[in-house]
Amino acid sequence: MIDPLAEVVTLLQPSAGYSKLVAGAGPWRVSRSEAGHPFYCVVLEGASLLQMDGRETIELRAGDFVLVPDAYGVAMSSVVPVAPDAPESLPVALAPGEFRIGNLDGPVDLRMLAGHCSFGSPDAALLVSLLPQLVHVRGEPRFAILVQLVRDEFQNQRPGREVILAHLLEVLLIEALRSTAALPDAPGLVRGLADERLAATIRLMHESPTRAWTVAQLAKEAALSRSAFFERFSRAIGLAPMEYLTRWRMALAKNMLRKGGVGIAEIAERVGYGSASAFSVAFARHVGLPPARYAREPSA
Repeated sequence: MIDPLAEVVTLLQPSAGYSKLVAGAGPWRVSRSEAGHPFYCVVLEGASLLQMDGRETIELRAGDFVLVPDAYGVAMSSVVPVAPDAPESLPVALAPGEFRIGNLDGPVDLRMLAGHCSFGSPDAALLVSLLPQLVHVRGEPRFAILVQLVRDEFQNQRPGREVILAHLLEVLLIEALRSTAALPDAPGLVRGLADERLAATIRLMHESPTRAWTVAQLAKEAALSRSAFFERFSRAIGLAPMEYLTRWRMALAKNMLRKGGVGIAEIAERVGYGSASAFSVAFARHVGLPPARYAREPSA
């Protein structure tokens, strides 16, 4: 039997592209907003604060793992208060892949592994748009084991160190995506795919976005009553079924518009709209730009 979680992980093809070991001391603050570079961080020792656009500040502790799959403004700082007018801290290289931030002297109060990852799938943009904006994992025994292995590899200069670290980070990324399915406060695509009945309807929407789906038809495919399906889907995914379908159609449309070479009328047909005008109205409402303008501004 196909594991839907394995399917989405396989489709995403996560890999660790770049990582660095950071030791922090005293007050410090850094920020980043790099489009197209998913960010991850694992706290090996100590604690730090994470701030992300539109979200409350999170205190990260030893063993915590954070994944930001898409481009959002992210700032990290010390638990020690930083003066509001203090400039951003500049990491100082100590050795290849190792940096110090904050006070260069004095005891270290934080060690973390941070960096960029990548999703190799050509459909990654579509899948990432349906993932949680922030994946924060804490208190998972399997993560504690993986973090310990990562710490050991960084502390020991053994042959094949970089290869082992790359594979360990890939496993951390996969575990982070899988763990969101079990978190009651983290609805999203991965959690929906973990539900066998919902997974069947999600696959159908993805495979046949041109079909004029209704909640009643999808509920029948899930072998649930209309009301039970609507409530179960909305709770797991974080979106109502038709809203999810619209988001998926718009993700497909955005992908085609970015690539170019396909007219708006054909895109409208491919994503289930009866006319270019109906599609244009829906796209502008959802994205905030008409399709033609979006195609000219692929970074939108």
